[in-house]
Amino acid sequence: MIIGLVTEFTKLAHATVVRATTALVVLGISLLCSAMLLAVHTDDPQLAAKLGPLIDPGGWIGYLTVAIQVTGAAGFVGYGVVLSWLFSREFADGTITGLFAIPVPRPTIAAAKLVVYLAWGLITAACLLAALVVLGLANGLGPIPADAVPVMGRQFALSLFTIILATPAAWAATLGRSVLAGIGTTIVILVLSQVSVIAGADGWFPFAAPALWAIHSDITVGPLQLALVVPVVAVSVTLTLHSWQHLQLDR
Repeated sequence: MIIGLVTEFTKLAHATVVRATTALVVLGISLLCSAMLLAVHTDDPQLAAKLGPLIDPGGWIGYLTVAIQVTGAAGFVGYGVVLSWLFSREFADGTITGLFAIPVPRPTIAAAKLVVYLAWGLITAACLLAALVVLGLANGLGPIPADAVPVMGRQFALSLFTIILATPAAWAATLGRSVLAGIGTTIVILVLSQVSVIAGADGWFPFAAPALWAIHSDITVGPLQLALVVPVVAVSVTLTLHSWQHLQLDR
């Protein structure tokens, strides 16, 4: 397992797609929210109406609420891209044949990929929250009030939920042997999440529950609904490891 972790970490650390996605998730989301803060001081009533939480309630809570909304969608796609790349690169680069010759079991390699991905995701989530705080201070929001701290917690928690809920992309990328299969699955899940909210499923669709919980404090998303994330992730991880156990070269 140690060999697998070191190898996968080295691949991830030197990958251009991972660096680009990290920058897009951390800097992209934080700079977008920061730019929206600049638009608050506008005399255009139509633009002001579109800014939503930045106007009401405004301040740190409005700023962080907008960040949560952006993270729920953009973050999910970003994490899905990296996970898809991790599990498809062996097929794209033609290195999958070499994995059959080394003594490390293929499920162990897949598990190492998941662990490295999770570690990268945690670091990215922490950096995103830090960037949001720094840019919020730089834009003159002032000291962080006590009532904004729980919103910061929901922002970080949503990032963690988003990281683990992207795991179906790993299985899809393995089955399709393509990064596009994983990314496509990620986008489909995102669309289904939006449809479930519009249809009134509320927190009973596991992929939408964390975002609803984080964005709308007035909407009750109970522990049971959030707990549905666990079996979804468990099934995704199990299917991914099973697929790597039964990989064949003649496909």
